[in-house]
Parts: sequence; C-alpha cells; structure tokens
Amino acid sequence: METVKDIFGSLVFDDRTMKATLPANVYASIKKTIDEGKPLDAGVAEGAATAMKDWAVANGATHYTHWFQPLTGITAEKHDSFISPAPDGGVIMEFSGKELIKGEPDASSFPSGGLRATFEARGYTAWDPTSFAFIKGKTLCIPTAFCSYSGHALDKKTPLLRSMEALNKQALRILRLFGNTEARAVRTNVGPEQEYFLVDKKLYDKRLDLRLTGRTLFGAPAPKGQEMDDHYFGVIKPRVAAYMEELNRELWKLGILAKTEHNEVAPAQHELAPIYTTTNLATDQNQLTMEIMQKVASKHGLVCLLHEKPFAGVNGSGKHNNWSIATDLGQNLLSPGETPYENAQFLLFLCAVIKAVDDYQDLLRISVATAGNDHRLGANEAPPAVVSIFLGDELNAVLEAIENDTPYQGAEKTQMKLGVNVLPKFNRDATDRNRTSPFAFTGNKFEFRMLGSSNSIACANIMLNSAVAQSLKTYADRLEGAEDFETALHEMIKKTIKDHKRIIFNGNGYDDAWIAEATEKRGLLNYRTTADCMPHLLDKKNADMLISQGVFSQAELQSRCDIMLENYCKTVTIEARTMIEMAERQIAPAAAGFAAKTAAGIAAKKAVLPGVGCAYETKLTEKLSLLTDGIAEKTADLISAVKELEKAKDIIEESAMIRDTVLPGMEALRALCDEAETLTSKEDWPFPTYADLLFGV
Repeated sequence: METVKDIFGSLVFDDRTMKATLPANVYASIKKTIDEGKPLDAGVAEGAATAMKDWAVANGATHYTHWFQPLTGITAEKHDSFISPAPDGGVIMEFSGKELIKGEPDASSFPSGGLRATFEARGYTAWDPTSFAFIKGKTLCIPTAFCSYSGHALDKKTPLLRSMEALNKQALRILRLFGNTEARAVRTNVGPEQEYFLVDKKLYDKRLDLRLTGRTLFGAPAPKGQEMDDHYFGVIKPRVAAYMEELNRELWKLGILAKTEHNEVAPAQHELAPIYTTTNLATDQNQLTMEIMQKVASKHGLVCLLHEKPFAGVNGSGKHNNWSIATDLGQNLLSPGETPYENAQFLLFLCAVIKAVDDYQDLLRISVATAGNDHRLGANEAPPAVVSIFLGDELNAVLEAIENDTPYQGAEKTQMKLGVNVLPKFNRDATDRNRTSPFAFTGNKFEFRMLGSSNSIACANIMLNSAVAQSLKTYADRLEGAEDFETALHEMIKKTIKDHKRIIFNGNGYDDAWIAEATEKRGLLNYRTTADCMPHLLDKKNADMLISQGVFSQAELQSRCDIMLENYCKTVTIEARTMIEMAERQIAPAAAGFAAKTAAGIAAKKAVLPGVGCAYETKLTEKLSLLTDGIAEKTADLISAVKELEKAKDIIEESAMIRDTVLPGMEALRALCDEAETLTSKEDWPFPTYADLLFGV
C-alpha cells in the first residue's frame, strides 16, 4: 500500500529528482539560481531539458507546456508533444534546451491593457527555474514568466519575482548592518488558507447564475443558515470527506503541502490550508490547488465554488495570506523571541512592515479588489475595506514604551488553569487573535485577511513585498551613513512608531465606531469598491515606489489599472445580463403562472363551494401580481442601466456607472424576485433554492 511519503512529490521535478537525474554541474548551477537568486546559466538548459523529458516520459507524459499566469486570473497552457520524426518513418521523443527556456504564445489574445494590439501578436514565455516543473495528466508543465515582444510583463509571476528580488536586496542591506554576513538571500514565505463551497452538481446545473457567474444572483434565505454555529469545525460529511481525501492525494502528488482541512462557518463551506513555502512557489501551488479542487469535485458529483460571495446572507469565502520573512539559513526575521523589547533587528523589520502598510494601504486594498470581493469586505465575515494592523497587547506595549522612552516591564507568562487535574497545563500565548483585522500579527508572521477566495495571491504579495522593500530601503539609506548606528537605529524605530501608529488598531474591526474613527480621526482610507480604489494604482506616490523598486514600468501599471477595471465592468455586466435573462424567462413566468393557477383555483373553489371565502388565495394572487409587475419594471430599469454603459467615455467612467447605477439596479430587482420566491410554490419555482444548495450535499 502506497503511503503519503511514497506519493508526495511523485509528479514533481523537485530537488530530489533533479539531484538524482541531472549532471552534477547542471544541478549545481540550477541549485545556485534557486538558493541564491543567481542568474541562470543558459549552458545548463540542454542537460536539464533531456533529464526533464526522460523523467516525464517515464512517468507517462507525452506532451509538455509552458505553464504561465496571464492577467486573466487563471493559468494558461499550450501543449506540444515530445515526438519528432525519425528517418525510418517512426518517431523519437525529443525536448531541447531551447524549447525548455523559451516559448512563443500569442500575446495579443490575452489581456494586455493596450500593451499589445491584435496585429502585434508575438509574446514570450521564459522558464522559471525557481518553481519546480510538474506533471499534470499526460503533460509536463514548466512554470514560466510571460512577456510581450517589447519586454513588458503580461503576467503575475514576473512582477512577483521582481518584488521578491527588491525585498531581498534591501533586507540583505539591513542584515549586513546588524553584522550578519552569512545570509545569502532573504525570502518571503506564504501559507494561503483557501476557503470554498461544495454544492451538488445536479442542483448547480439547474442554476443559470451559478453556471455563468459563479454566484447566486437570486435566492431567498433558507429557514436555517449559520445561526447555530454548528457547521464550523463540525463532523465532515462522508461525501465531503471522500472529496477531501482524493483532493489531498492529488495535491500531495504535486508536492503541495496540504495540511489542514475542516468545515467553515457557512453551511456547505470548507477550508484547506497548506504549510508555508516560498512566495513564488506558494503562488504557483495555490493556482494549481484551485484547479485541482474543481477537477476533483466533478468526480464526486460536486461543484467547488470559489466565488467570494456565492450566497447572500451567509459568510463568503476568503484566502488568508500568512506572510513572513526569513533568511536562506532559516532565521525568521519576524520572530520576536523571548524578549522583543531587546530584539532591535526584529523591531526594525516590524517597523518596516508597519510603515509599509500605512504608507501603501491603498495598494494593499487595490491588490484584493475584484467585483466578487467587494460583496465580501466589510460584512461580518471578513475584514472591512479599511486597512489596519493588529499587533496584540505585548507588542503594542513594547512600541508604546519605545515611543515614550519609558521602561518596558515585560509581560508575565500566564499559565492556563482549566480546573481539571488530568488536563495539561500550558502557558497562554502572548497575544490573542483578532479575526476582524485586515492585517494581523500572529506570533511570527502577518495574516493578510482581505484576499478573496478566487484571487491569485500574486497581486497581494507583489504589493506587500514592494512596500516593505521601500521601507527597508529608507532605513538602510539612513543607517548606512549614520555616525552612531545604535543611536540612529533607536531614533528611527521611535520615529516610525510615532509617524505610523494610526494604522495600529487592536479592537473590533466590525464596529461602526471604528470605521468612523479610522476615516474621520485617523485619516485612513476607506475604498469600498473596486471602482473607488483601482484608479489610485496610478497615483504618483504609488507609481514612483513601484517603478523605483523595479517591479512595474509606468506602461505596465497603466495596463493593469485598465485590465482590472475592465474585468470589474465585464463581470458585473455579465451578472446583470444573467439576472435579466432569469427574471424575464424564469422568475416572472413562474410567479405569474402560479398567480394564474391560484386565481383559477379561486374560481373553481367558488363554483364548488358557493359563498365560501377565498381571502388567502385572493391576497396571494394580488401580491404575486404586484410583484410580477414590479419585476417587469425593475428588469426594464436594469436593461436601461446596462445600455447606458455604452455612453461611457472611458473605463473609469464605466466602472463608476457600474457602481452607481447597475449594482443598485441589480439589488432592487433581486429584492422583488426573492420575495416572489417566498410566495410561489416550490413545485412552480424554476430552480433550486438556498435550502437545496446549502444542505444538499
């Protein structure tokens, strides 16, 4: 019987496989690139390609693809077989170093924000040796970056790698100031928790909104939701457990460290969490995880919903981005140790993060902005759209002592006493958890909780890495020229605390009073929608930082602003058109048909039982008739609102119109349709209800 140890990484050309199959000089060269970020030696490509092909073919692969992450939010791949013609009329299996290093997909067919026109089609994919190749199905997948003929990044991997290199460069400068000459690289590591819903595929197939948009655009609340808190960490249903078991197995084969699985708060909602790994690898693996989750679900007669808000009235799904910084020698630079007050290096890196989050709170909000996530942020299930940092009591006391030049007494260890002798005694953690904070310190890392469940984690980590790199650069520039390092260090930490303490909030992020305090007293930003925040990507402050760190060019920033706003507009427009279709062809006819049936019943009842009252039926018929009239009116209003979008002079104006007219029109139509659902018989309602979907697995 195969064990987890036997199958783990069996479909990955990882370090173990490379060491066993590559020539020694090729392995050493690639290893140096991976471990130290050294430039890739082009001369190793031929040896790597041959070994990679032989390994892949031995494991059943017949094709290869350059696997990349264009600005669509999903991955892309074009498959080529290994076969080449042989002189005897047969074929041989070949794969060259040139084919490994470079591919040429059509750049004009992917979102480019104007960087590529249709007649300018050439683009390139370039092998990323820092992320392991893997086999998916019968295809060897080679992780690659994607750029245009002119060299502009057209993907999410390239800016992510740039941001990692920027942070590495500045963090090493800081470490050298503290006398650390051994560390060769500093990397950010991420463990993205992934929330999702599972629904029965037969029910899913009957809902046009789920099939076209990934979320329910209509649906009256089920009699039971999440009020009883009985789903969270509850017993996993056998059908779901079987799905999770196969999912884990498939992920483990791909070297993905799937660790934790459990029921989430909402009915039919679940979570999967991996162990931390390097940010670039974590990003690739999370994209793979989402794909595999959906593929495995179909084998079990299920559909995995990754939309941020597939059901109104219950919690939506996020993707908590647990982020830390560590050296190649394994030192966690965000670990406070036993005496954080005396740990100057930790305090400086902590301050760099605090400064970065305050200075670039808008970029962090932008990094998680999608039409789907707008429905989730600010509800009592996810952080508000206002960015803040939670540090906990101990670190907060440390920073206050430094700011005020007062002695820090230190927090005493508190032993938990549970009142039962047989239960173990243990010390309470120095800080509590704050589930309402957008950016919470959790012991030796930060948890960025604003990401939506379908988001690529690349965007958030690009902005986070870049902003922290900018803080570290500011510190290194000052400290490298300081006459007295210790004095300059203390003053800089103290100044950072004073200048940026407004971003620190340890209370309830769901409290309306906090939102008022944050915006009115502290001056923090509150961009509630994608249309509000996305144009600020191009603000001079943000553009200057991202360009100076070498993460984006001005053209790349402009393209991303346009692409994200265009995606926002297209997403909501598709939702609006789907609502119109369902309202006109399913909901209104169903409600009107049931009203007519009820009216016919009144006539039949009076004919059989003259003089008997029909108050219930009459009132129901009147209500449904008024509702169907209202549905027709609101549908017409929504049609007009969508039509008006054609008059927008640019994508920014169109996104504002979406926010101000289309979305309110959708809400108004939904309210009437959901009320009609509560009055129409279940047999006459045209698609599965929330009760069916949420409790149907």
